[in-house]
Amino acid sequence: MNTSAPALRPLLPKDIPFLLRITRASIEQLAQDEYSPGQIEAWVASFEDQASFTARVTTGLTLIATLDGFPAGYAMLKGEDEIDLLYVAPGVVRRGVASVLIEALEKLAAARGTTKITVKASDVARPFFSARGYEAQSRNTVPLGEEWLGHTVMMKSFGVKAPTLQ
Repeated sequence: MNTSAPALRPLLPKDIPFLLRITRASIEQLAQDEYSPGQIEAWVASFEDQASFTARVTTGLTLIATLDGFPAGYAMLKGEDEIDLLYVAPGVVRRGVASVLIEALEKLAAARGTTKITVKASDVARPFFSARGYEAQSRNTVPLGEEWLGHTVMMKSFGVKAPTLQ
């Protein structure tokens, strides 16, 4: 088993097919304990259109975590203070991929001057974000096809924003 640490880089156009495969595999293999088969099917189906996915991942700052040069996971900073699309390949879970991604996005958000960051965490991701200091704000369900999927809006504060020079 390779034990190299994840490296980060920006999204490249050639990554899109890999990211779609990571997303689908992550949902299918990691969400089984939290969501029903119908919910998983609807969630995976929401990632079938490559053009829509490409538009989504290019609207924010998407970082790719690689292991040995291959995409292992990704996450996006949407706007200045919202994490979107955190997915890790099932075969590399618990190897620091998600932590490296989220830590980098938190630092970028803080560097941009935000004092808090939010995420709509799936039931699968909620324990990960809780362990990183995110606090639940609200519980929501969203329609996806014929199914409803639950998520928790979570927030982490960075402290007081530095005063700006006048």
